[in-house]
Amino acid sequence: MAAFMSSYSSQTYALLRIVSGFLFAVHGGQKVLNFPIEASPGMPWFITYIAGPIELVGGLLILVGLFTSWAAFISSGLMAVAYWMAHGTKALFPQENQGELAVLYCFVFLMISATGSGIWSVDDARK
Repeated sequence: MAAFMSSYSSQTYALLRIVSGFLFAVHGGQKVLNFPIEASPGMPWFITYIAGPIELVGGLLILVGLFTSWAAFISSGLMAVAYWMAHGTKALFPQENQGELAVLYCFVFLMISATGSGIWSVDDARK
């Protein structure tokens, strides 16, 4: 690790968790609440009623750091399924099938699942 950043590893990890959770929750909010922008018309029911709530609730849990490992693990699995159902059937590489975001979310959440909530989290405050 670069020496100039080593003393900030806990804070940068917390920021990664918070920002990733927020962005994921916004995707869920779009599907479930039509907020901040309206969801695409004609979206399959399972995206609206299964993926949307998992994204919204999971993103919020990751954001605040509550039950973080479980929320991140479930969210990671959702993104793996989303990639192979929606993107992986179109082309092999994420750059070709527009699946880059699903792959990034999948692996960021897998890392968060393995690492835990870290500082600035409800889980940490409950210790």
